[in-house]
Amino acid sequence: MRHGDKINNLGRTASHRKALMSNMACSLIEHKRIFTTLAKAKALRTYVEPIINRSKDDSTHSRRTVFAYLKSKEIVSLLFKEVSVKVAERNGGYTRIIKTGNRQGDAAEMALIELVDFNEIYSNGKTAKVEKAKSTRRSRAKKNN
Repeated sequence: MRHGDKINNLGRTASHRKALMSNMACSLIEHKRIFTTLAKAKALRTYVEPIINRSKDDSTHSRRTVFAYLKSKEIVSLLFKEVSVKVAERNGGYTRIIKTGNRQGDAAEMALIELVDFNEIYSNGKTAKVEKAKSTRRSRAKKNN
């Protein structure tokens, strides 16, 4: 029975799961978005959001705490230099999960997890909007007559 067991074990031992989450968090911070299964994306969200929240306070203690989770000096410095500056005014919700359908081989649900403030498509007025050419069938029919 699994009464009160809320963690998704992802079919791995505790040490393997810890290494998986650390590696995926490093990849997410480095590349700003990664493509993975939906279950791993949901597990990664609960792992990485407290780390990003910790990075808002740039102190030695918070750097050491984040390093204990990520195990990479380069990623920790990238997190504190780039990511924490962009999320400084945000109170939470640093990641976005977008479902992308099922994988061909085993029909696993796939998802794209990304850092919210690093997507230029969804930013409010910061980039130029893509204009769609106005062309309807009716207007073409009038030109042909």
